[in-house]
Amino acid sequence: MEYRLLGHSGLKVSVLSLGTMTFGGQGKFAKTGQTDVGAARRQIGLCLDAGINLFDTADVYSGGESEVILGKALGSKRHDVLVASKARFPMGEGPNDRGSSRHHILRACEASLKRLNTDYLDLYQLHEWDGLTPLEETLRALDDLVSSGKVRYVGVSNFSAWHIMKTLGVAQTNHYIRPVSQQIHYTLQAREAEYELLPVAQDQGLGVLVWSPLAGGLLSGKYRRNQAAPEGTRHLADWGEPPVRDESALYDVVDVLVDIAEARGVSAAQIALAWLIARPQVTSVIVGARNDAQLQDNLLAANLTLNNEEIERLNKVSQLPLLYPYWHQAQTAPDRLSSADLSLIAPYLKK
Repeated sequence: MEYRLLGHSGLKVSVLSLGTMTFGGQGKFAKTGQTDVGAARRQIGLCLDAGINLFDTADVYSGGESEVILGKALGSKRHDVLVASKARFPMGEGPNDRGSSRHHILRACEASLKRLNTDYLDLYQLHEWDGLTPLEETLRALDDLVSSGKVRYVGVSNFSAWHIMKTLGVAQTNHYIRPVSQQIHYTLQAREAEYELLPVAQDQGLGVLVWSPLAGGLLSGKYRRNQAAPEGTRHLADWGEPPVRDESALYDVVDVLVDIAEARGVSAAQIALAWLIARPQVTSVIVGARNDAQLQDNLLAANLTLNNEEIERLNKVSQLPLLYPYWHQAQTAPDRLSSADLSLIAPYLKK
């Protein structure tokens, strides 16, 4: 297992980490999985044996049950690993039971610590942007959590690039704790993060944690062109996260994934994960699984290295159109682009 620094910090995390949205299986999260404590212990054991050191959860997953199960399953191993959680989404019916206000963040952190049966979080992340709460208020609350020893590092998730830059600017101006990472959705099926989120991560020294790296199973190889979806799985018409805007383009990607996987004698899921691990801005890819077999398959991706030809095939079939102002920059300013600019634009420049 390879370990990478989490952004501009001294903390090293494994290139694969375990996401625990499947833990609990309550309410709307039942469709993602129903992993109980016993199954969670087995999955955590598999991860530890593979070298994974980061376990990611959130208070909203199954109404807090994911945190409870993770805490019980880790047990005495808690201090040997890194635990990340998040807050922002509703945890009650009251008007202040959501958002990134000081009131909610402090209460949410205390509740997460209790559910996880731990006295600190290694990484505490804002789960989504809150456009109503002043960033000074949010960052001061996070700063206090770090000063009190309840949180070691902070991060953000599902922010836009301007949200991130505003957050970093407010943190620097007020000498508050600076986020070290962003958690984002990024796959061969959805490469929008390359427009702004990955360049800002490279430019500002942010770690990148990738959630739902198989696009909710779309890139697992189970869904094929002109074939019925496997029994018990969703249909593309029901897919909301991530949205499938071009079904034909999705299947073009899957065709290449399956072709490379069959030639390698591995699963399409492993190829999709290996492509992400090889992306230069990505720090860790968060995998989750309904069962042990899926997890064991995903874990093998940590030791899978794609060759240049395979990467180029995947890049080409999934490449995004170059939007404005990027096509204009590519045409008029190729001699004055930074490495962060080129992380997006370089493949489009005429050789």
